[in-house]
Amino acid sequence: MLTVHHLNQSRSQRVLWALEELGVPYQIVRYEREKTMLAPDSLKKIHPLGKSPVVEDNGLILAESGAILEYLQETYDTGQSFKPDALQQKLDYRFWLHYAEGSLMPLLLMKLVFASLGKPPVPFGVRHIGKVLSQGVQKAWLNPQIDTHARFIEEQLAHRSWFAGEKLSMADIQMSFPVFALLARGGVDNLPNLRAWKKRIEMRPAWQRAIVQGGPFELPGG
Repeated sequence: MLTVHHLNQSRSQRVLWALEELGVPYQIVRYEREKTMLAPDSLKKIHPLGKSPVVEDNGLILAESGAILEYLQETYDTGQSFKPDALQQKLDYRFWLHYAEGSLMPLLLMKLVFASLGKPPVPFGVRHIGKVLSQGVQKAWLNPQIDTHARFIEEQLAHRSWFAGEKLSMADIQMSFPVFALLARGGVDNLPNLRAWKKRIEMRPAWQRAIVQGGPFELPGG
């Protein structure tokens, strides 16, 4: 049986969601974050990078969310329900699969890191400097960058229900983590299309089953 090495409040939630959509049986090995919010060292026994998600299937060890989702679609999506056929939609599908972690998520990770510079565990003596630096970088560069990406995504969803057309695809599953992070910590208002997309996800029975299996999924704000 396929095994998901699942870290709480992490990217592995979207792998559970994909498996529930596909109806693929799986088992979960659970890990809890350390106080530092990093993954425990025990994950390194499964994959040298010690990150989640990691999937074991038929003797294969698979890491990286996008690669895992592509593998699941190619291996288990026998009806080709989660990858579009039309050329433009296929191009959109490929774009969003790569954009999620290649362009959007690094900005949101920086948002989280900079927001923490004025807080513990940063040493007390340098918190003020960290806070000033954080506010300067966010105002001058990071926040405008995030706003540009948020408006771009919002516009893409203005005339379609899902990222690669009118059907849910693996592109939506891949985009779920950064979009949830964007809405939690991006500081961008007036994103009705993105919020409607998120609501459609949360109403899906497969998403709800994945939450039951993986545990609560609420990303911290910035």
